[in-house]
Amino acid sequence: MAGEFGNPEVIEEEVDILLIGGGMGACGAAFEAGPWLDQVKAQGMDIKVKLVDKAAMDRSGAVAQGLSAINTYLGQNDPADYARMVSNDLMGITRDDLAYDLGRHVDDSVHLFEEWGLPIWKQPGDEGKPLVEGGKPVRSGKWQIMINGESYKWIVAEAAKKALGTERIQERVFIVKLVNDKKDSNRVAGAVGFSTRDHKLYVYKFKACLLVAGGCVNIFRPRSVGEGIGRAWYPVWNSGSTYAMAAEAGAELTMMENRFVPSRFKDGYGPVGAWFLLFRSRAINAYGEEYLSKPETQSLLAPYRPYNRAYVTPSCLRNHVMLNEMLEGRGPIYMDTVTALGKLAETMTPKEIKHLEAEAWEDFLDMCIGQAGVWAGENIEP
Repeated sequence: MAGEFGNPEVIEEEVDILLIGGGMGACGAAFEAGPWLDQVKAQGMDIKVKLVDKAAMDRSGAVAQGLSAINTYLGQNDPADYARMVSNDLMGITRDDLAYDLGRHVDDSVHLFEEWGLPIWKQPGDEGKPLVEGGKPVRSGKWQIMINGESYKWIVAEAAKKALGTERIQERVFIVKLVNDKKDSNRVAGAVGFSTRDHKLYVYKFKACLLVAGGCVNIFRPRSVGEGIGRAWYPVWNSGSTYAMAAEAGAELTMMENRFVPSRFKDGYGPVGAWFLLFRSRAINAYGEEYLSKPETQSLLAPYRPYNRAYVTPSCLRNHVMLNEMLEGRGPIYMDTVTALGKLAETMTPKEIKHLEAEAWEDFLDMCIGQAGVWAGENIEP
């Protein structure tokens, strides 16, 4: 292969709209584009749309490994309150207009997910009643609702494929460069990528494109060593090409000042939201102390007013406290699953306890099955 790389087969294609990426953003755009394309076709016109994904849409993007909750479903909540919550969690480094817009539209998307087959937990008595008809979801927090989401991405990708048509989808092509218009340097007119399976180079010319090729993982070197360095829940192959290609082409980037770094705990690298919100787990240090509630923690956070006084301590400040615990020799940091389940079980029947345990342990399988494989291989109990 190395000897041939200098002379790949070049394939050129001209389209009206190019969708770059195959995650949730691209799937949403594909679904929305479908009806418009049908209307245009009915009027005797034709718009060529192409979706190009470097992976396979069924398991591409941040949701590919599964989820146990949808982190934003407003229901009866006010989008303005949601925007304030986002601003608080990110310590004011946000665009309130973007957060508000997401808040006022997100429920419609969730209703579509349920219509397509995503199982959403309901309150007793509302089982089988869709959200759009007033079904009350099981909330793990004010904004989050619980789902059985191990096949979340499969469901959304299937809807996108049906709407756009598989003939308009090209998988296993990695777009690496946007090309500016020769006559107008302020306009993007093409994209170049290569096949991850064949010795081929693809050149796409277009009138407009949507660049949604994922975020950027491992900006900071992880504390893990050996094989663990390459283990993360968010896709490690998301290398930041979305931002790099846009910046190189001259696009305005917004909110790049912020870096979201989620907390992770000893022997795990999967999401922990359901465990902390629904199952009421607590983070403890090596001495078994709930370090976030210690008096000295409040003095550590005092310089960060008013965010240190928020109802929910911002994620970055919780990380700050965690790192301080480790720097002072009180690490590693654990998620106390045993105590959490024990407290919940105190008021439950044996049947309810069995159901609780099943849901709690299944949460790890739904969202990070590779992590469960590590535990099995290392004889670690969750």
